[in-house]
Amino acid sequence: MGIDDIRPKADEIASLMAARFGGVRRGQQADLDSMLRRRGGALPRRLRRAARVLAEADRVAGQPKLARQVDFPQFERAHRALTTYLGPLGRRIRWQDGAARVAASVALGLLVLVIAAGVVAWRRLA
Repeated sequence: MGIDDIRPKADEIASLMAARFGGVRRGQQADLDSMLRRRGGALPRRLRRAARVLAEADRVAGQPKLARQVDFPQFERAHRALTTYLGPLGRRIRWQDGAARVAASVALGLLVLVIAAGVVAWRRLA
């Protein structure tokens, strides 16, 4: 782990946040600092603190003398916690939401079909 690893890891977290919470226009890449301003409130408090650690390290990464002061074990723990939360959970929830939408639309279609069949049957009997 070195100074050169700070920027790619911060960009990875920013792209995971953008994929999970939105907030970035199509074709654009947001930096971690702007993603925290836009969608940081969607993170749990503990992970918001971890994201601030990453954003601060990303901010000083361009200045080598300041970048040496980054607490790399804390940076690694924060990165690991954020990727654990944002990575697989986001994919599973998006898949579950898609499946729930399909199931809801099928159920609504069947309900409309049953109601329409009931109305037709009632009119024929009356």
